[in-house]
Amino acid sequence: MDLGIKGKRALVCASSKGLGLGCAEALAAAGVDLVMNARGADALEASADSIRTAHGVQVQTIACDVTSAEGQAQVIEAAQGVDILVTNAGGPPPGLWSDWDRDDFIKALDSNMLTPITFMKALLPGMMDKGWGRVVNITSQSVRAPIPALGLSNAARTGLTGYVAGTARQVAPKGVTINNLLPGIHATDRANSLDGGVASQKGISIDEARTQREATIPARRYGTRQEFGAACAFLCSQHAGFIVGQNILLDGGATNLTI
Repeated sequence: MDLGIKGKRALVCASSKGLGLGCAEALAAAGVDLVMNARGADALEASADSIRTAHGVQVQTIACDVTSAEGQAQVIEAAQGVDILVTNAGGPPPGLWSDWDRDDFIKALDSNMLTPITFMKALLPGMMDKGWGRVVNITSQSVRAPIPALGLSNAARTGLTGYVAGTARQVAPKGVTINNLLPGIHATDRANSLDGGVASQKGISIDEARTQREATIPARRYGTRQEFGAACAFLCSQHAGFIVGQNILLDGGATNLTI
């Protein structure tokens, strides 16, 4: 399928690896030029070079921490005029409700709620002026079914979901869509970290922890960054203009919901 976005330009945050990289790769395959961001310069440059070689698109890299004011300013300056925004940030650490204090919640909100909002506020006006734009926020299945050990993530990402619900409907008349992609467990560093925590807690190997988690997923496997990226690219395509303010699960059926 021709996604109809060849020649457009996208900012993809946290895109040196994992789900962000999957989105960047899928957009590049559709002919989209990229602004890629991540904290680690070496991994970011390696991923950007791979995408340039594979797809022949222009790729600009900005290595910085987008949860800081300085990092946000750098990325926003480089991304002025983009047609597509994909927000993404690693989730806060797991724990118990009694583990976290105010500073922990502020850090989670800065990373998983306020940073995406900052980028939307900065870049949506340019999309609206052009009469076309796409925003995809990578959140989590936990906004539909909270995960007890991920209380920080549950809180921050659900706050972002509420913001998007109202904002998406305000910008839609200008040809701009905002939607959220809600990943379940995917084969990423985040999954390795979570499996490592379970392994340590239960006194088992990481492979055993992964096998146990896979058994809870109807698809009986972890997702891949490539299939996640393909879903993101479709939401950014010319075919997705009637999808507005939605929360789309990509979880292999793990979240047991009827609606």
